[in-house]
Amino acid sequence: MSTCMRITLRSSVSMVLLAFFCQASVFAQGQEESVVRVAVNLVLMDATVKTKSGQIMGDLKKEDFEIREDGVAQKIEIFSRDELPLNVALVLDLSDSIGPFLGPLRDAANTALAALKPEDEVALFTFSTEAELRVPFTNDKKMIGQQINGFHAGGATNINDGIFVAAKYLLTAPPRGRRVIILISDDVGTDAGGQGTADIVTESIAADAVLYNLKIPGYNPPGTMFASSMIPGLVNIRKVMDQTGGEIFNVQDVAHLDATFSALIERIKTRYTLGYYTQATAAEGKAHKLDIHLTKSFGKKGKDYVILAKNGYYVH
Repeated sequence: MSTCMRITLRSSVSMVLLAFFCQASVFAQGQEESVVRVAVNLVLMDATVKTKSGQIMGDLKKEDFEIREDGVAQKIEIFSRDELPLNVALVLDLSDSIGPFLGPLRDAANTALAALKPEDEVALFTFSTEAELRVPFTNDKKMIGQQINGFHAGGATNINDGIFVAAKYLLTAPPRGRRVIILISDDVGTDAGGQGTADIVTESIAADAVLYNLKIPGYNPPGTMFASSMIPGLVNIRKVMDQTGGEIFNVQDVAHLDATFSALIERIKTRYTLGYYTQATAAEGKAHKLDIHLTKSFGKKGKDYVILAKNGYYVH
């Protein structure tokens, strides 16, 4: 029996969404726009909606949303929240500056990942000078914390390859649900690796993965930040997040690590999933612009509320 058939879903909406993920073949197009190729005519997008002050708008209904493709209004056929399983790729910084955080990170991971549903899967990647997969997708969330407990920090900070390797893994893994990459790092890169920002954006979009950043205050010697800023080719993490619809969660100190990590997981779980059927075809050979906003009663997008979502796709 296939992976798609083994997953137990809770509603007919989830069945439609799963059918899409089991049929869709996703590829990247372009480097400056969030563009996703889809193999069927169902276009899906995840969205986080916040007030201008940053409060999550968590009680919205399908009729509160409007989607335009190339300026033309679309009929929303799919609407759900936390229905599809999550595929979470944790990308953990193991460079020298992160050493003191490994113990607290283990505990925080155990707490935060326990909030995921049983069918949600987590994979673990680490990076320092090199990036590698440590734990393939698993439903056993406790295993992730156990693995972190055995790690030792050391080496450079190759964030570029850390994100890229995770995105590449997601791209080749069987499609099971919504895909998220969580970068856990102090974001102070010291090695540009083999992939630049454009490549990382392209690979993340191809995998239909959203990048979130759990930024922790690493222990860096004086001058490290300045030295990092002078290294050419380091990934622009903010750009990757903006292109894929993700966010940054800042950890102020170790005491707040657990709560911040849990808040990030809760944010991922509560994104809206919307979908519509497009008339676009691959024969057109062009990218299609997406604009998702709320109805006029909610005010103006960007002024009265903010929506984080991809802004385009490309029919394959």
